[in-house]
Amino acid sequence: MSFRTIDCHTHTTFSPDGKSTPEQMCDRAAELNLSAYAITDHCECSTWFEEEYYDKLGVRKSQDPFVVYDYKSRFYNAVDTIEKLKEQYQGRLNLICGIELGQPTQGWEGAEEVAKSDKLDYIIGSIHQIKGHDDFAFLEYLNFTEVEIKSLLEAYYSEMFEMVKWGKFDILGHLTYPLRYIQGEQGVKVDNHAFDDIIREIFKTLAQNGKGIEINTSGLRQKYGRTFPELDYVKMFKDVGGEILSIGSDAHRTNDLASGVQKGSEIALRAGFKHLSYFKNRKPEFVDIEG
Repeated sequence: MSFRTIDCHTHTTFSPDGKSTPEQMCDRAAELNLSAYAITDHCECSTWFEEEYYDKLGVRKSQDPFVVYDYKSRFYNAVDTIEKLKEQYQGRLNLICGIELGQPTQGWEGAEEVAKSDKLDYIIGSIHQIKGHDDFAFLEYLNFTEVEIKSLLEAYYSEMFEMVKWGKFDILGHLTYPLRYIQGEQGVKVDNHAFDDIIREIFKTLAQNGKGIEINTSGLRQKYGRTFPELDYVKMFKDVGGEILSIGSDAHRTNDLASGVQKGSEIALRAGFKHLSYFKNRKPEFVDIEG
């Protein structure tokens, strides 16, 4: 079976954990003949300002090694660079200027500023850490009780719902992100279906407001071994009226670009979707999955 290939969630060296430059990623995307390719570097609203701003507030600097204060300047540098690359790759690559907006709930001023940008085609809304905690990647779940882990996930989905009701983004990023670390990296079993009620409400709100979700394929190349989210949640989104579905590898280097997107397309078809979506000027464009 032949699939049209898009990759709408990727990172470059404008992200603190990115390994390949924007030019290197664009060259690889052109080689792969992607139907659409989005660069969506990190923009963490929880550290939007310069470090001195947080020092004055007496805010403890996070222990998370990927936290970099002053995402504001990173954001503007990234989108200016991508704007130039669009001209450079015109005719060779359907390049999309995106951003992964992390924790808008923890920095509304930055979130609103990003959402108003006329240079962006596309915004992914994500939660990487909940209020009062570092990124889920850096918590020691083996030291947590089952009740504490459940409480963390309840807070995660509640904060996600808060972000979704704000709604000034296009695609909800990697719904089940914490499972990458809780279950995949540290082997702690989690019944995520315990949160199906709030997830269904999240999906209904997205669908009613013309927003979408992504199938994030990064888990397929990690210990977790599954997509974020899996088929059952993609079906749930479809069942409550969701129409906009994207796919992203979450690649941070050229070697991972478009990794797993074929599997993601298979999941989309099994869930009942016929089209995938990417964005131009904050409006969805649709491409047949098969073709």
